[in-house]
Amino acid sequence: MSVAVVLFTSDLRVHDQPVLRAAVDGAEEVVPLFVRDPGVAAVGFDAPNRRAFLADCLASLDTALRERGGRLVIRSGDPVELVCRVVRESGARRVHVAGGVSRYAARREERLRTELPAAGAALTVHDAVVTVVPPGQIVPAGRDHFAVFTPYFRRWEETGRRAVTTAPGSVRVPRIDSEPLPVRGAVEGVSPGLAEGGEKVARERLAAWLADGIASYEDRHDDLSGDATSRLSPYLHFGCLSPVELVRQARRRRGPGAAAFVRQLAWRDFHHQVLAARPASAWSDYRPRGDHWRTDEKEISAWREGRTGYPVVDAAMRQLSHEGWMHNRGRLLVASFLTKTLYADWRVGARHFLDLLVDGDLANNQLNWQWTAGTGTDTRPNRVLNPLTQAKRFDPHGDYVRRWVPELAGVAGVAGAAVHQPWLLDARDRGRLDYPDPIVDLTEGRDRFSRARGLS
Repeated sequence: MSVAVVLFTSDLRVHDQPVLRAAVDGAEEVVPLFVRDPGVAAVGFDAPNRRAFLADCLASLDTALRERGGRLVIRSGDPVELVCRVVRESGARRVHVAGGVSRYAARREERLRTELPAAGAALTVHDAVVTVVPPGQIVPAGRDHFAVFTPYFRRWEETGRRAVTTAPGSVRVPRIDSEPLPVRGAVEGVSPGLAEGGEKVARERLAAWLADGIASYEDRHDDLSGDATSRLSPYLHFGCLSPVELVRQARRRRGPGAAAFVRQLAWRDFHHQVLAARPASAWSDYRPRGDHWRTDEKEISAWREGRTGYPVVDAAMRQLSHEGWMHNRGRLLVASFLTKTLYADWRVGARHFLDLLVDGDLANNQLNWQWTAGTGTDTRPNRVLNPLTQAKRFDPHGDYVRRWVPELAGVAGVAGAAVHQPWLLDARDRGRLDYPDPIVDLTEGRDRFSRARGLS
């Protein structure tokens, strides 16, 4: 009886799952395998929020496989060694895996290609599983990747898509040992407001978003208090949803909201193709600016703790701490504040985000940080976001600040302006607030950044 192994990585789903589909179609029995890789913890990516969310995702995947007569096989250890072991135990002749973009994923793939033949199996790598368009499929003339989003997006829009695959009706798994599924409740240090993971929840969220959210996305996606984004990024990160299916579903809705949402999915692909071509950009400047970053631990700690004295910055940082997630406009604000107002190294912020973000994707997290810091692909690398201007524009009534900075919940004021500048309150009202003064003057911070970049 022919056997194939499916090595699940960042594709924890059964719907539009080309890796699983190919294995089921090409073999009589399939071993759906997930390896708990200690190497993830060794390089600092095994954060509690993602570990807890992953437990949900694996439980949901196991349930979906059992509904089809199968089950998920869990092993812990070096993934290449364990895949080879499972191949020998099951008699498999082929291993299927989704293509990745990180240096770590590339090394894993190379080792599998090298070591599987000795175990009697061959490797098949499937593209367009984690992204819509595979990295490297579209490139500019004479270069290996696009460094600017707009021309990339034009080509991305014109590029054909693979067909959406159906979920298998049945999955037959041979007799093979498995470790118990990990349990979310066993993970310590999880953000109290962390969302539930898994494909079932993801598809429910997607259906609700398509029915009552995507139409207004173009107008409301920057509204901090409105919370009008899809919140699907964690499910995309773990592969509970297919980006190919999301593009198809969104385009069926048409309209400016759907178009804006598809554009965000293209940004995700854009960053993946940059990281695939320049893996060092995960931690090194994509475009060095000669920065000599400041290291003021007191200021950095205030930023991490949401105690900078700038309410909209602090609100976003506290949302991150509580939910393991942050509104996209908030991410831009806090990143600009750290790198350009405090002039602290973007890697400090990227590391903190990876410690907490449930959607802490290496390509998107690192390259968005570089974009904001001006060391990445931004064509205006020296732009500085003023937190007061941004707050008045995207949280005009102060509702976002009042939710996440309860010390300021009682601050009144026309159109919410007072809550964004509590240092302007009269001395008596100011004295009642357990809230710090600003840790830096905005003009001083901007001037310092301009001098450091040689702009003044």
